[in-house]
Amino acid sequence: MAFFDDFKEKAADLAQVGMAKSKQLAEIARLNLVNAGEEDTIRKAYQELGRIYYAERGNAPEPAYSALCEKITAARITIEENKERIAQLRAEGTTEGAGQEETAAPSQADGVDPEVPPEDETF
Repeated sequence: MAFFDDFKEKAADLAQVGMAKSKQLAEIARLNLVNAGEEDTIRKAYQELGRIYYAERGNAPEPAYSALCEKITAARITIEENKERIAQLRAEGTTEGAGQEETAAPSQADGVDPEVPPEDETF
């Protein structure tokens, strides 16, 4: 009988170790999830900080930020040129289609992500 008692005791110890390890892994997973949320908060704050800086100092940035501000300005110019070209192509397509209306919603092919709200044009 001592063999079975010893076996039951070892099995119980092993079960307790397993439960403790499960709790530890669950806590680690929870903390990793919290950290991912905090990293997202930081990323959003950095983006907002950049938007504010560009809005306030984009035309005369400090030297350390000038290259990034120039990239943003060049990208905005390219976007505007592309939008003008898209409008021009659509106008040409409308005159060729004579009476056909375009009712499609903006898509990513148009350079517009329907899931992202438009930016404030004050930048």
